Amino acid sequence: MTVAAAGAVTLGFVLDVLTGEPPTSVHPVALFGRLVAPFDRDWQFPRLVGSMVALVLPLVAATVVGVSVLLAVQYDPWHPWTDMVAGGLALYVTTSLRMLLSEALTVVSLTETDLPAAREALLSLAGRDASDLDEGAVRSAAVESVGENLADGFVAPLLAFTLLVSVSLPMATAAAAWVKAVNTLDSMLGYRSKPVGFAPAKLDDLVMWLPARVSAVLIAQVARKPRALFRTRYWLDEVPSPNSGWPMGTLAAVLDVRLEKPNTYILNAGASLPSPQDARRGVELVGAAAVVAVLYAGVVAWV
Repeated sequence: MTVAAAGAVTLGFVLDVLTGEPPTSVHPVALFGRLVAPFDRDWQFPRLVGSMVALVLPLVAATVVGVSVLLAVQYDPWHPWTDMVAGGLALYVTTSLRMLLSEALTVVSLTETDLPAAREALLSLAGRDASDLDEGAVRSAAVESVGENLADGFVAPLLAFTLLVSVSLPMATAAAAWVKAVNTLDSMLGYRSKPVGFAPAKLDDLVMWLPARVSAVLIAQVARKPRALFRTRYWLDEVPSPNSGWPMGTLAAVLDVRLEKPNTYILNAGASLPSPQDARRGVELVGAAAVVAVLYAGVVAWV
């Protein structure tokens, strides 16, 4: 199992790097989103409905993935290639990196040539009104987004897989799917304007506590600036989320830039907003942190 598990971590990452996201029409996360969508409306008892959604839907996603992998492993239980492929495919659909980095770099490039297009492209990364943002503010949003999504969309499911793979490959893939489903629920429902999203948002805060902090450590490590973590602690009260401030603040510290969401928070207020070079460096650091996360996960799975 150790070789197969390490191979699964590697395969999932390689598939993402080579192909990006699966087509939306067949992407399991998109299919899960269609399952969530009918609950995005007004309810007589919204918090009760939200609690049931947070309890049941991620469990459904985890069961589907875990049982699928279990059946694949049982079909050919003595062949390590089956374990590796099944685990790798599960990680491929529950983690995302290439599209995140690509879209962020596109936004940064557009800020130098076509600000309205950059504002439009930012919508795929950050859920904020970009109509009045200048070039630096758009780049700030892009850097913030890659930092937050490193934790939510990559480290969190990978960490869940790594922690359980020594117990069981189906359990590990189910855990990765459950974490991804929790984050998807939060991204669709977890807004103050949606009472049904209260429970999904709180569950996401709990689940993402460790991945956010691990991601901050990874960013500081690849930047070779461990003291950035201590600087980040001074800014955390600025961010409403108990988790996203860690990777975002660490990026602000290692790049020595100001990251700002208007009327919400300012990280490293004494610095300037990111230049194009700063923003590209931030995206590169996130990519490097993801590679290091894969290496660590592979080593843990191996041993």
